[in-house]
Amino acid sequence: MSVDINAFVTRCDIGGGDGALSDLAVGVKDNISTEGVETTCGSRVLEGYEPPYDATVVARLKDAGARIVGKTNMDEFGMGTTTETSAYGVTRNPVDTDHVPGGSSGGSAAAVAAGDVDAALGTDTGGSVRCPAAFCGVVGLKPTYGLVSRYGLIAYANSLETVGPMARDVETTARLLDVIAGADERDGTCNSEADDYADAVEEPTADVTVAVPQELVGEGVEEGVRSVFEASLDSLRDEGAEVREVSMPSLEKALAAYYVIAMGEASSNLARFDGVRYGPGGEGDDWNDSFADARGRFGDEVKRRVMLGTYALSEGYYGDYYDKAQNARTLVRRDFENVLDDADVVASPTMPLTPFRVGEVLDDPMQMYLADANTTPVNLAGVPSVSVPAGRADDLPVGLQLTAGRFEEAKLLRVARAFEKAR
Repeated sequence: MSVDINAFVTRCDIGGGDGALSDLAVGVKDNISTEGVETTCGSRVLEGYEPPYDATVVARLKDAGARIVGKTNMDEFGMGTTTETSAYGVTRNPVDTDHVPGGSSGGSAAAVAAGDVDAALGTDTGGSVRCPAAFCGVVGLKPTYGLVSRYGLIAYANSLETVGPMARDVETTARLLDVIAGADERDGTCNSEADDYADAVEEPTADVTVAVPQELVGEGVEEGVRSVFEASLDSLRDEGAEVREVSMPSLEKALAAYYVIAMGEASSNLARFDGVRYGPGGEGDDWNDSFADARGRFGDEVKRRVMLGTYALSEGYYGDYYDKAQNARTLVRRDFENVLDDADVVASPTMPLTPFRVGEVLDDPMQMYLADANTTPVNLAGVPSVSVPAGRADDLPVGLQLTAGRFEEAKLLRVARAFEKAR
């Protein structure tokens, strides 16, 4: 490729050897700890930080013989939908370098799409694996919350985020999940045993019921994306699936609830980066000046979200915002449970639009937030979801999002593989 897409913050060469993944070169998102390899979260605040230990998912990749070749670029601390807020420059979409790769795991998706790696790890807080997978035309899986260890992940929003694999096909994605999934005594939220996902994807599918929530295919979906999605449903029907329209009323509140919860948790998590506990020391004549200088090194998007999160958690506003957002989260989880009692998977476009042009939404954060409407409900519910390449609109990739019940990754990936083969 003649244009540098800036997919990596740091290059390295660690791991390798015998094991189930010995044939794979893998990228790791730069908010996942790698022993002795700089890990920055796409921020100058952590520039030069080398973790003294590996995240559980990294240790498992190494044990499986994977060769880790770099730390991939990302929106600063995972806050963004375009991988333009990184302190280390914009990552460009290898499909069309005038466009963004999505975010916040844009470096991972771009590296996979460009062929720089065979697979990669990203993290998904509100769609940050699935969005760039859709925008770059690769496969991206957000596992069930609690299936993959978060130990060693530098937290943005603890109750929402999980580590997820990305690859050019469903089978390779499943192979990564085989390795990274499973209980970890160092993470109290991770207590589920893994399945044999790579074997499961090749099992035949029969009598699959696909639910399509009308709230996710409404006016906000671009016409080209809608056409690709309708063609995807036809492909599923051709494979014998029954497609049903359903209503999930809580999804209309999901995006607002997600951002209140995510920003509130970000405000709490990022409080540690004060120049004393973590991050470079600030300059000033007294503690207040030094603290302000250290915190001032965050980028604009991080500052915006921390400020909004602090407001939502403050006395007098907690009940009006954060508490109500948690109530809405319960409704979203209930709607998914009710629909998935009668259906195998929920289907929607992964993103309601095609990739933004570079620079298009940097000064319009609301447009960027609204683009997450189809992905954020999944994180609120804690269920697994995968984006699979579905086609193109205006020569840009479009993803099909499939979502299943908690810990039903084997079934989810089996349906995704059937769709992949049918295209």
